[in-house]
Amino acid sequence: MAVYTEVGDDELEEFLKAYDLGEVRACKGIAEGVENSNYLLQTDRGTYILTLYEKRVAKADLPFFLGFMDHLAAHGIACPTPIHGRDGKALRELAGRPAAIISFLLGMWPRRVMVGHCGPVGEALARLHIAGAAFDMRRSNALSLAGWRALFEDCRTRADEVQAGLADELAREFDDLSARWPKDLPSGVIHADLFPDNVFFLGNRLSGMIDFYFACNDFFAYDLAICLNAWCFEPDLSFNATKARRLVSGYRRVRLMLPTEIEALPLLARGSALRFLLTRLYDWIHHPAGAFVKPKDPIEYLKKLRFHRSVTSPGAYGL
Repeated sequence: MAVYTEVGDDELEEFLKAYDLGEVRACKGIAEGVENSNYLLQTDRGTYILTLYEKRVAKADLPFFLGFMDHLAAHGIACPTPIHGRDGKALRELAGRPAAIISFLLGMWPRRVMVGHCGPVGEALARLHIAGAAFDMRRSNALSLAGWRALFEDCRTRADEVQAGLADELAREFDDLSARWPKDLPSGVIHADLFPDNVFFLGNRLSGMIDFYFACNDFFAYDLAICLNAWCFEPDLSFNATKARRLVSGYRRVRLMLPTEIEALPLLARGSALRFLLTRLYDWIHHPAGAFVKPKDPIEYLKKLRFHRSVTSPGAYGL
């Protein structure tokens, strides 16, 4: 979460007339993340998240994202839900941006990932995949192979400013992944961004998942590979196979995985690492002046990519 677009008091007051949320007590910017502008909105009736969707989020995709959150909540998945106004609409415009108010989810995301977090995350991800099977909207993954190519071409000429030789290494990696990427694994709606700051815990209990603005249709195992990168590396970027085993075992307790999905995990983990390396590289190069948040280091994901490139079988993940 982050703040790129400022909202004036008069704008906010007019916007809230469409809702039945009571009297505003506070509205404060949340300076985390890199995607949208977010505010903690407090009224005399409750606490909410006000989100203004910035340029990376296409307005045409917002009905999918908001509808998916409504769908998941209706199927017992703990997640924020869009607040609908008196006219039944959840999506509006504020300060020149598409905007929505989302329910507030209790809990805290784990600043330090422990082994005990990983099993519940795997289970929650599998439940999301199963619940999403009945969702009747579809969205292609804009950040799969074609999207990676576009990001890479945009960053190619400046990639070596971040690290010498990076452009050539990324070109070779993209070519290899393009030639070997799977075509027929089980698929459905995935979260596609289930990082620790998008999962809340109350004590040892997972209380919910947030930030569904990358959700799309893709391989279930690719979503799990994203989690391998997000949850199973230590601060020194060494890979923790115990965390990986707990993550995948938790997932498999809820949803049966085919042998082909397990075998594909090393390649999918490479693709996941490349995806986040490229989006971080893009943000690093195109960081907007005056933004309240510092872009994340792309080199972290270069190191993760190199680890997965060295993996010869899923056994390296503790499986």
